[in-house]
Amino acid sequence: MTSAMRLGLTGGIGSGKSEVARRFAQRGALLIDADELSREAVAPGSPGLAEIAHLWPAVVRKDETLDRAALAQIVFDDEHARENLNAIIHPEVRRLAAQRENLAKPGQLIVHEVPLLFETGYDALVDASLLIIAPYADRIARVMNRDGIAEDQVKARIAAQMSPQEARSRATYVIVNDAGLEQLLERADEMYDTVLRAGRTE
Repeated sequence: MTSAMRLGLTGGIGSGKSEVARRFAQRGALLIDADELSREAVAPGSPGLAEIAHLWPAVVRKDETLDRAALAQIVFDDEHARENLNAIIHPEVRRLAAQRENLAKPGQLIVHEVPLLFETGYDALVDASLLIIAPYADRIARVMNRDGIAEDQVKARIAAQMSPQEARSRATYVIVNDAGLEQLLERADEMYDTVLRAGRTE
């Protein structure tokens, strides 16, 4: 492998993608978490937060931290506002991700964990994509247990994301999470080896 291979890892809420991401990191991959970078992009003192403060002053507290709930309320039902927010955050996330990539060792697999990999066009920045899918009922139960929210709230979140069928048609690789954690980790190990082999033959 002449250069590090970039893998985009994605999956709907409650699919198990974070478990796979952790496993890949244990196996030696450099993990870059887009959610973590999106928080960094709007941290106190960041250019991203300054742009948000310019557009929506009320969502930045006196201590210069972002009131995420207030911002979410603004952008949830306003497509134009959501587009403006994405135009601030997405380029900054990609800039930070490119910085993190510089930490990769020669031949190390770089895994970008991105919930909205296909929706945001982030898949164009990686060499291959891996989608984690799980049965609908399992996803609902997992998120209700994890986040302590009602079933209808989970269903609304799932409905707002790209369907597993559409995502599957766009993904390079797929792991089906339908047989418990132990089986998921076994499948993740097999996939890790598969992706590494593919990278070395490029």
